[in-house]
Amino acid sequence: MRGVDHETRRLMLLDTASLYFRAYFGVPESVRAPDGTPVNAVRGLLDFIDRLVRDHRPTDLVACMDADWRPEWRVRLIPSYKAHRVAVAAVVGPDEEEVPDTLAPQVPVIEDVLDALGIARAGVAGFEADDVIGSLTARATGPVDIVTGDRDLYQLVDDAREVRVLYPLKGVGTLQITDEALLRERYGVGGDGYADLALLRGDPSDGLPGVPGIGEKTAAKLLADFGDLPGILAAIDDPAARLTPSQRRRLAEARPYLAVAPKVVRVASDIPLPDLDERLPATPRDPAALDALAGRWGLGGSLRRLLATLAELG
Repeated sequence: MRGVDHETRRLMLLDTASLYFRAYFGVPESVRAPDGTPVNAVRGLLDFIDRLVRDHRPTDLVACMDADWRPEWRVRLIPSYKAHRVAVAAVVGPDEEEVPDTLAPQVPVIEDVLDALGIARAGVAGFEADDVIGSLTARATGPVDIVTGDRDLYQLVDDAREVRVLYPLKGVGTLQITDEALLRERYGVGGDGYADLALLRGDPSDGLPGVPGIGEKTAAKLLADFGDLPGILAAIDDPAARLTPSQRRRLAEARPYLAVAPKVVRVASDIPLPDLDERLPATPRDPAALDALAGRWGLGGSLRRLLATLAELG
């Protein structure tokens, strides 16, 4: 750990796709390789990592990947899960996420650059990056900063374990530091209640129908009154439970959905992870490969700045 004591390890987990999508749309497509190929997402992501490392000083860092962005086991439980994101264009192919034409070719370049740098990269077949993040968080022994633009990961926030979500508001220079206090102020629940809140209210962006007529405020009140989803389900059959007739009816009608939604909405915490060297590298793992990539793709100042930051922290 480059001289860092075991007790002071700070792990940063990147929701990599979330960040390179932001980089792609935040950096002009006029940023190109010598052959004219757009590399705005590649250079933008390198700039993001540089800023995150400089500002937050993690000792360990893992770029978490979507090996399967729409796992079949989740779709089997809720067929509408992320269904609207499935591209219908034949050029993309069935059951593949629609990615802008000039972004898709940059993803393998991002992976090659991270590997040459020696920044740990992890994806697990049959699981989303969220599940990798959940499992790495579960086994972490020190503070964890999760960098994502996906609110689903708010469910991992845990003040007692020093797990926070750093949610980009403008690039990664302006981050919302999401802790239990912010969640309770904004949503009325802590990290341990966020998944139940999300599945009750639904989430159109993920194709989760929710319970008709149960919005965010009602969901938060139900969780405050009955503790958690099992408590709410028990209240349906309890005549003394303080539910309005319409709430009782809607929740009862939604039982089939509520029986499977927790498995879909909650990120996995125990998937098999590859062996990883999570330590933030002080020097590139493969300098020759990195030099070749820098020349081929014109990574310029973005790569130089990140290398300087890594060397400084090393």
